[in-house]
Amino acid sequence: MNLQTKIPLQPQRFNQIDYNSKVLLLGSCFSENIGEKFQYFKFQSLQNPFGILFQPFAIETLITNAINQKEYTEVDIFFNNEQWHCFDAHSQLSHPLKDGLLTELNKNIRKTYNFLKEASHIIITLGTSWIYRHIETDQHVANCHKVPQKKFLKELLSVNQISESLDATVSLVKSINPNAQFIFTVSPVRHIKDGFVENTQSKSHLITAIHQTLKSNRLLSEAEGYFPSYEIMMDELRNYRFYKDDMLHPNQLAIDYIWGKFASVWIHQNSEAIMDEVNAIQKGLAHKPFNPNSDTHQKFLFRLQENQEALESIFSHITF
Repeated sequence: MNLQTKIPLQPQRFNQIDYNSKVLLLGSCFSENIGEKFQYFKFQSLQNPFGILFQPFAIETLITNAINQKEYTEVDIFFNNEQWHCFDAHSQLSHPLKDGLLTELNKNIRKTYNFLKEASHIIITLGTSWIYRHIETDQHVANCHKVPQKKFLKELLSVNQISESLDATVSLVKSINPNAQFIFTVSPVRHIKDGFVENTQSKSHLITAIHQTLKSNRLLSEAEGYFPSYEIMMDELRNYRFYKDDMLHPNQLAIDYIWGKFASVWIHQNSEAIMDEVNAIQKGLAHKPFNPNSDTHQKFLFRLQENQEALESIFSHITF
């Protein structure tokens, strides 16, 4: 008896991710979840250098500014609630000191540019079609930073607006890195603050726009595509036991499940043995012994160190 609807998935035929790949992850908080998996398994990756970006315009702005090597100055930031903020970045970059924020913004914009030039894969996770436009500057913001709601206009991006933004992002990246491969997905996190119906409308716009871009953009190859994170959560994990206490965000069990599905499609099978080695070392490092001074534990630490050094000698980017 089959008690679950399964979404059919096949391993990607071209350009899968391995330990020589460089993966840039941009987008909503689900990018953080998958990005943490890449970091845990010691792949070469960079996730959300400007923090969580929920909507496509914010991602396009980051890519544009990175490729143009923008230098952030005082005119790009503002002070609110005892912190300095930037409308282009998430509040996790906000800083109590003006120079501290500018330093972080400019460091991360350079890091993004340098990584973009060498990235093999760019994973974009879109979270919402709803955006906020700052009335005073007529600027679409990545984050409102708790500035009063009356200072913004809330707008729903159309399918064409999203598709055009994705096309612009693809074109910009391909202009400096023609070999970069795009993977698009939609976050399974529901934005209920927008409203239940409004969230569904928002997600449908994102999904339609992504497929429109994949179908019509001549810069995208057969190797580039859509991974159904949203659909897996909605169909295969159709139970609240897969959610955190807020009943909106996937819990760790769901994240692990979706990561397993992603890995089956996009991670090269030759990397599986290395992932197993990394996992064993990570668990060993997290192990808490009953007696740290025992001979048994000292031998365990010696073997663990040997395994670390062996792996680090093969892959220079891996450090524990």
